[in-house]
Amino acid sequence: MTETDADGGGRPSGHRDPGPGTADLRRVGANPDFWYPVALSGRVCSRRVVATAFAGERIALYRGESGTVHALEDRCAHRQVPLSMGVVEGETLRCRYHAWAYRGDGRISQIPYLSKGDGRPPPGVRGYAVREAYGLVFVFPGDPEKAAVTALPELPTYGSPKYKTMTFSRTVRCHYSFMHENLLDMNHQFLHQGVVGRLHPKLLEYRTGPRSVEARYLFTHAGGKRNRGASLLAGEGIGGGSRDVMTIRTEYPYQTLDLVPEHAERPAFSLWAAYVPEDAEQRTCHAYGLLMIEKPGIPGALHLAWPLIRRFIERVFAEDRMAVEAEQRAWEEQGEDRNHEVFPLILDVREVLRANGVPLHPQAAACGTASACDAAAPMPVLHSAGPGATAGPESSAAPPGG
Repeated sequence: MTETDADGGGRPSGHRDPGPGTADLRRVGANPDFWYPVALSGRVCSRRVVATAFAGERIALYRGESGTVHALEDRCAHRQVPLSMGVVEGETLRCRYHAWAYRGDGRISQIPYLSKGDGRPPPGVRGYAVREAYGLVFVFPGDPEKAAVTALPELPTYGSPKYKTMTFSRTVRCHYSFMHENLLDMNHQFLHQGVVGRLHPKLLEYRTGPRSVEARYLFTHAGGKRNRGASLLAGEGIGGGSRDVMTIRTEYPYQTLDLVPEHAERPAFSLWAAYVPEDAEQRTCHAYGLLMIEKPGIPGALHLAWPLIRRFIERVFAEDRMAVEAEQRAWEEQGEDRNHEVFPLILDVREVLRANGVPLHPQAAACGTASACDAAAPMPVLHSAGPGATAGPESSAAPPGG
């Protein structure tokens, strides 16, 4: 891992700007061999089917009678009708069209009208490894054999009695890489001056590795009106300090942020975020966020402050979304990435995302707008689960401390 002193103005040893032959990051797909959240656990109610997606792969989630959540390829092997339109019966999902029934691993368990002389039915559809943790439903869209040996992200603050968690789930119309860059590059605070006042971020240092980039900033409030929700979130009370240390980390494919106020021993809040591509071209992502906020010493104070904090966070997120979606539109209009980035930190995180990502399907990468691709691109390749195939672990993991 390489460490850089920001005051020195230098880049980590060996760092080079991308050359002319470097792949356009906006044409690099998210690596599927990780656990990705695709729904809030609360949305997947008993006997309800929820339609979701990862990078163009449509997925049907349903909770069986036992409480276990299952994830299947969202199509019936018979006539391709979405299984998300289906009906839950015990631990099986029955297609609403011709009532073909599927087990949680995607194999067909019953065809009501099948007779002895009828044609041989297909084995079924793909079943995804699925786990529940942190109030989210995670699926493993990559190699099923890697699911059992790939760990879920660790969130030590989640479930701690010292913190309360605020959950976010929003669609953003941009490539996931824009989200990583936006959070890591705190030099964009001019965008938020209407809610946080005049903030002066100073990059203290940053570290890079094959799968990660971590930056530490010192924030100083230099004046201007500061939103009350911002002060409450930072644990300042009515007249607290004005210098905070913020640590932001992209650990592929997730992102975290910790803010520690001056003289504090632990973070006032910690953020964990994942940006899950929805469409095959990966021009739209779904942002899932878990914001763990430290409880103050006064019982019930955080409960009262909760609406103010949420409004503040929603406003900041709305401003960020406006910016990254504008970046995405510019990319689509120009047909390439014409950004002239000068900040070494962002050049490094681009390299991490590029090195750990996967190539997009050639036709998807060549498309201009998402709507044009929708009309021209074929359906993604679908993988059937053969006889005796397993869908990987389908356990329900309890949140730490829960």
